Amino acid sequence: MKNCTFFLAVTLFMSCSKKDHLEVDLAVANAPMEMRMPSANEQPLPEKQKTTQVRADSIAKKIIKNGSMKIQVGDLNKSRSKIEEQLQKLGAYVQDEEFHNSDDSDNLYLTIRVPHRNFDLLVNSFTDGIGSVLSKSIKSDDVTEEYTDVSIKLANKKLYLEKYRELLKRAASTKDMLEIQEKIRGLEEEIDVSEGRLRYIDDKVDYSTLELYLIREKARDTITSRIGFGNRFADSTAQGWNTFVGFMLGLVSLWPFFLLIPVIIFIFRKWKRRKKFKKD
Repeated sequence: MKNCTFFLAVTLFMSCSKKDHLEVDLAVANAPMEMRMPSANEQPLPEKQKTTQVRADSIAKKIIKNGSMKIQVGDLNKSRSKIEEQLQKLGAYVQDEEFHNSDDSDNLYLTIRVPHRNFDLLVNSFTDGIGSVLSKSIKSDDVTEEYTDVSIKLANKKLYLEKYRELLKRAASTKDMLEIQEKIRGLEEEIDVSEGRLRYIDDKVDYSTLELYLIREKARDTITSRIGFGNRFADSTAQGWNTFVGFMLGLVSLWPFFLLIPVIIFIFRKWKRRKKFKKD
C-alpha cells in the first residue's frame, strides 16, 4: 500500500512539473520578439536555425527606378513598331496599352516594364529615334531599409513558428493545443504577408516601369481653312436665324400652357374678391 501511494505521488509530481514547464515555455514564446530572453530551460538554437538569421549588411541595395515620357510623333503606327523593336532588344514588354482619339490629336499610352539594367538604354533610344520629346521625368527610390526590416522580421517569425510547432508536440491539454495552434496560424499569415511584400519589392526593383505617352497632332482641315470672312458671316447669320426659328417653334409647342394662363388669372381674381367681401 505504501509503495502504491508513493508511486501515485511521484506520477502526480511529474505531471505537474511537465505542465508547469509547458506554461513557462508558452509564456516565453508569447513575449514580444524584441524583448524575449531565453529561458533557463530553453536549449540553444541549432546551427541550422542560426543560419536563417538575416544580417542587415548582407542585403544588396534595392533601388526602384521609374519614369515617364511624353513624345510627339508623326505616325503612331510607325512609332509603335519602332518601340516594339527596342522592347525586344532590351527584354522589355508592354504591360498596359490605351488609345484615345480626340478632335485635336491621337494619343497612345503605354506602360512598359523593362529590366533595371536596361532602363536608361530604353529611355535614350526613345529620346533619339521616336519623335520630339515634350517632357521626361525619372525617379529613383531606395527601398533597402524597408526590405532589410521586412527580411529580418520574416526570419524571426520563421524561428518562432518552429518553436511553436515544437511546443504543439508537447502540449498536454486541449486548451494549450488550441492556444498554440492559434499562434501558429497568426504567424503563418504574417509570414505570407511579409513574403508577398518582399516579392513585390523584388519585382519593382528587377523591372523598372516607364509610362510612355505618344501624341500625334491632327492636321487642320484644309477645306475649313480656305473659307473666307464673307462665307463665315453668312453661315453665322443663317445659324442665328435657325436659332431664332427654333426658339419660336418651342414657344408654339407650349400653346396648351398659354391657354391655362387666363383661367388661372380668372380663378385668382375671383378668390381675391371673395376674400375682400368676407372682410367687409
